[in-house]
Amino acid sequence: MNHTCIIVEDNILERDSLALKVGKIEGLILKACLENGLEGLNYLKKNEIDIVISDIDMPDLSGLGLIKSLNNPPVFILTSSFPEHAAESFELDVIDYIVKPVKLERLNKAVEKAFNFLTSRNKHFQEPAHKTTTTTNTSATIEVIRTIDAEEYVFIKENNAHIKLNMGDILFIESLGDFSKLSVVGGKSHMALVSLKNLEKQLPANFFMRVHKQYIINTLHIKNISVSDIKLSNNTLIPISISYKQQLHENLINKKSLTRFIE
Repeated sequence: MNHTCIIVEDNILERDSLALKVGKIEGLILKACLENGLEGLNYLKKNEIDIVISDIDMPDLSGLGLIKSLNNPPVFILTSSFPEHAAESFELDVIDYIVKPVKLERLNKAVEKAFNFLTSRNKHFQEPAHKTTTTTNTSATIEVIRTIDAEEYVFIKENNAHIKLNMGDILFIESLGDFSKLSVVGGKSHMALVSLKNLEKQLPANFFMRVHKQYIINTLHIKNISVSDIKLSNNTLIPISISYKQQLHENLINKKSLTRFIE
């Protein structure tokens, strides 16, 4: 599938160089080369574009200012000569940040990440989260939510808005490369531009556990555990990988299992 893009760069030599590199990337269609952020803003107000490759350091309207000026920005790949802009860039959910000079292999990697995100996002909005054999039991869900303190919640940024998710509502999280899909009770799901590895570090370990390289589950939603998978409260089956099986037994099953004999 092809995706459209524009280049926003005030330096003519770097703008032409980027255009040549974009022309070598299969599936990426260059629609316009613009000289500054204001031109980029005016163009994006009138045209739908999938990906914007923009410099940060531009007069009048910077690349960061360009993103902030858009209600529903496209996927952004930002470039700059200054690495210190990276932190602020990722706070704005840019897909990638490239320190100049921009090399073809580095640009190609950033574009591939953008393609993967666009594909996953489109699929996310077109299909239901996970097929289940039965619907989630409402009363059971309420009890799970009550188990977690009312103050236990997180915000994720999705479509330029901050979505509040209660910890008890999150069933499982699936890795989609550099971003993740959070499935919640009721069959809904949300996309987050955060890797599963980074989510694992931020979520409370007493509720959330990594059971596979692609999955984190909410242990309060476990219905049963078999040799190869875990059935959640909505009957979704999540695979258990060998590398996480021992950790699952030590940190959960062994601690919570009732036995015939006690010391």
